[in-house]
Amino acid sequence: MGFVYPEQILAPFQALLMPHLPLTSLRQPLWGLRSSSRGLPRFHPLSTQSEPHGSRSPISRRNREAKQKRLREKQAALESGLTRKSKSPAESSKAWTPKEIVLYEIPTELGEKKDISRPLPAAYSPQYVEAAWYPWWVREGFFKPEYETRLPQATGEIFSMCIPPPNVTGSLHIGHALTVAIQDALVRWHRMRGDQVLWVPGSDHAGIATQAVVEKQLWKERGVRRHDLSREDFLREVWKWKEDKGGEICKQLRALGASLDWDRECFTMDAGSSVAVTEAFVRLHKAGLLYRSRQLVNWSCALRSAISDIEVESRSLPGRTELRPPGCPTPVSFGLLVSVAFPVDGEPDLEVVVGTTRPETLPGDVAVAVHPDDTRYTHLHGRQLRHPLTGQLLPLITDTAVQPCVGTGAVKVTPAHSPADAELGARHGLKPLNVISEDGTMTSLCGDWLQGLHRFVAREKIVSALRERGLFRGVQDQPMVLPMCSRSGDVVEYLLKSQWFVRCREMGDRAAQAVESGALELSPAFHQKNWQHWFSHIGDWCVSRQLWWGHQIPAYLVVQEPVKADGEDCWVVGRTEAEAREVAAELTGKPGAELTLERDPDVLDTWFSSALFPFAALGWPQETPDFTRFYPLSLLETGSDLLLLWVGRMVMLGTQLTGQLPFRKVLLHSMVRDGQGRKMSKSLGNVLDPRDIITGVELQVLQEKLRDGNLDPKELAIAATAQRKDFPHGIPECGTDALRFTLCSHGALGGDLHLSVSEVLSSRRFCNKIWNALRFIFNVLGEEFVPQPAEELSPSSPMDAWMLSCLARTAHECERGFVTRELPLVAHALHHFWLHNLCDVYLEAVKPVLSHSPRPAGPPQVLFSCADVGLRLLAPLMPFLAEELWQRLPPRPEGPRAPSISVAPYPSAHSLEHWQQPDLERRFSRVQEAVQALRALQATYQLTKARPRVLLQSSEPGEQGLFEDFLEPLGTLGRCGAVGLLAPGAAAPSGWVQTSLSDTIQIYLELQGLVDPQTHLPLLVARRHKLQKQLDDLAARTLSEGEAETHRQQWLSSLRLELAKLDKAASHLQQLMDASPSPMAP
Repeated sequence: MGFVYPEQILAPFQALLMPHLPLTSLRQPLWGLRSSSRGLPRFHPLSTQSEPHGSRSPISRRNREAKQKRLREKQAALESGLTRKSKSPAESSKAWTPKEIVLYEIPTELGEKKDISRPLPAAYSPQYVEAAWYPWWVREGFFKPEYETRLPQATGEIFSMCIPPPNVTGSLHIGHALTVAIQDALVRWHRMRGDQVLWVPGSDHAGIATQAVVEKQLWKERGVRRHDLSREDFLREVWKWKEDKGGEICKQLRALGASLDWDRECFTMDAGSSVAVTEAFVRLHKAGLLYRSRQLVNWSCALRSAISDIEVESRSLPGRTELRPPGCPTPVSFGLLVSVAFPVDGEPDLEVVVGTTRPETLPGDVAVAVHPDDTRYTHLHGRQLRHPLTGQLLPLITDTAVQPCVGTGAVKVTPAHSPADAELGARHGLKPLNVISEDGTMTSLCGDWLQGLHRFVAREKIVSALRERGLFRGVQDQPMVLPMCSRSGDVVEYLLKSQWFVRCREMGDRAAQAVESGALELSPAFHQKNWQHWFSHIGDWCVSRQLWWGHQIPAYLVVQEPVKADGEDCWVVGRTEAEAREVAAELTGKPGAELTLERDPDVLDTWFSSALFPFAALGWPQETPDFTRFYPLSLLETGSDLLLLWVGRMVMLGTQLTGQLPFRKVLLHSMVRDGQGRKMSKSLGNVLDPRDIITGVELQVLQEKLRDGNLDPKELAIAATAQRKDFPHGIPECGTDALRFTLCSHGALGGDLHLSVSEVLSSRRFCNKIWNALRFIFNVLGEEFVPQPAEELSPSSPMDAWMLSCLARTAHECERGFVTRELPLVAHALHHFWLHNLCDVYLEAVKPVLSHSPRPAGPPQVLFSCADVGLRLLAPLMPFLAEELWQRLPPRPEGPRAPSISVAPYPSAHSLEHWQQPDLERRFSRVQEAVQALRALQATYQLTKARPRVLLQSSEPGEQGLFEDFLEPLGTLGRCGAVGLLAPGAAAPSGWVQTSLSDTIQIYLELQGLVDPQTHLPLLVARRHKLQKQLDDLAARTLSEGEAETHRQQWLSSLRLELAKLDKAASHLQQLMDASPSPMAP
């Protein structure tokens, strides 16, 4: 059970107090889609009818009434003593209602500029705003570095970056959207700043993932396995699938507004990438950094391929757990420790008992090991043991790696199927026995009784044989970590395979040194520890994959030509077969034409080509103009989960192959989880296409997408159920700008990012607020307005000066946020400026001023500057909304305006610093405190319609000057009548209520004649009774698990404060009633 804490209901006007309110305090609760009660107003449904700029609507009256209604609702919640419970998405999502969609229906050719001659629609509609702009941006070349050289604000500096190439396995998810939102905001800022910007798009061929998806699809649609087709036919199917599905990624990137240079798009299997991959392989081999060896690898029997560490998921088992691995006819129990006796040769009464969680590997045992200092086995040193299945003699060896305190202190040694045993076996010269084959069946070395059986079927048969021979010593639950293949769901097997490996030690040392010396900057800095630890323990990298989809390894076996004394195969490497043949001829001393070469059928690990992306995408190994100008990249931005497996390998190979670090700075963002803190997973049904949040989607469509995917029936049922629970009414339309702004507001620092659709809806409401503000400004400006040059604009009133100072401060905070790449600072500054400084304060304060006749010239000029500068500040985060509104502003007279806000100058803090007046802002913060105090008094006495007079009094004569310049705004914002100053020491009029703003400042509010004490006093008493009951209940209640005592104490304190206020109000009403004769008196 959760409580409504004071910041939720006791400070409804906190925004007026805070000089900078964090955006998070205005977000929706993660569990709901209710309209916000923290300062974001409710809006009426969108209308499809457009209004001209000059038409007046009762917006201010509706907003005022809505705010008063919310205040009454909060007060009622406080009185009733209700506590808010956390609701599931299914419960709370009923609160949102679909908005009427406005479409842009003016005929516009693709790439033509949007027609903005028509009036703005009455309400914000994302589909209307986002239509037509992106194709025009692309056609005009705004996203190309060549364009930026022509900008008036051109700096001559270079900013280059590449998109982390998404896997071409379908579509982007919210994690990709976070990457795009952060990168595009940075790119757009640099472009508006005048830098020459290159942002390279691309996608990754994703060897294992793509092949697995296509194989599933072939089986599902045609009942065909990969090996039923030739390699060429299967690759044709993959390329066909890539052409069908690969375009989805580009469509999503365009929908997200990603300002990529599409003419430089790169795919990791295109011709240029293939040249780069081959060149890298050859150079690494010549440098002695790439070799072929027989070593243990992670093996997926289901895929029949080696897999990288990133494809291995460690699953913790608490004990006995039943799983159903692919290809296994029955469920298999894992998390069990089987104890097996190894008889001592020549000693019928002696045995050594070992425990194993993998009985199927017993045929591969070549020794039993104990610690040399373990006294339990000292007398057996040098003895032989009988294998419990074959009876063969095995040595009992001693090794300090054995842990005497674990189990019996004796371990079986299986070098062919355990990394730890492989190291131990190598130290003792033990020959490994490979007893499990590539497809997961037992080999001929196991004997006829096991050969060909599935490894887990053989497990049960081996345990039965042990029982029959009297060598089974029991079974017990054993917590363990089971390695699983993330691509196939199979249990990973460790197999000895002849593969190609990259030597990483030397390159890894350079990568570690780059960070330690500061040549490579990792941000946030806490990632440096993981970086150094990984490279200090790095092993060689297996780059062979037994797949058909990928870059075939440019290595050739010289058939029947061993070149070493031990008879090892002769392998040669070359860019082409002709080059490889020349190498082979030199090695063997035979003419190349007489040699038979067979190319390695394996392909390279996808991470190998991905590690080359920063320079291969720019034309390497050729010295292209792009490579010369834009390499090394200025910045790499990606998810923190890719720090080691991608970023680390880019640094290693980039430094080795180009002689330079591929980038100087790395910015890492957190992993995106759903609103419940769960990892995004297709099987959980919480992986969302960003376009579904942008345009909205019905539940039925979400479910159809699941069915069209490659989930097996069991996973599909789980995912469909989760979707129905999380999105019972589908997902509302939020728009691209709202999604981008929400993602950027979280930023790169801290823990995982928990994202809910309700947060994005809050950002959509923020967009609507900006939309309404601009409609009001357009109405004020009219058709004949001529802006003053920014440098000539001088505020004509303290209120105008305060607004321009807030605008200049916002520009400074945005600039600081972009320079330090802390986008939450930018988002919070913009949110505070638009919502609180401009909409909640200045627009409300200036409305009465604009009704004066003649209208003063200052406020329209201030409003124009707020719109122009504010939209340019907003453009990197909300490009569509900013473009739509900025295009409709009248141009400044000082010269031709930029054709698009995306290439307009970004406001610099230096150019606006003449507007900054920190002292004035501090003074006005006291005015805002007075506004809050007045509104609180009106709420207490329920003065919803009356406009009471107000007097301010200070015991310090100098303090009254704080308010003299803002008396009219104070009355407007406080919803009061006339506001005056009461001389120090003067008595307040009778019938007025008093509250303290500080030790020296008092506020008096007129009540006489505005409140009926006889009617209002019983209501206060009833409210006090309910609050007292809630206070008593809360004080007596036992804390639930996870509930903080500090929160309860804060809530108790707030309730006591509210009770004190009610007591004071009741006392004052009683005084009024005593002073006034009852109308019923004779």
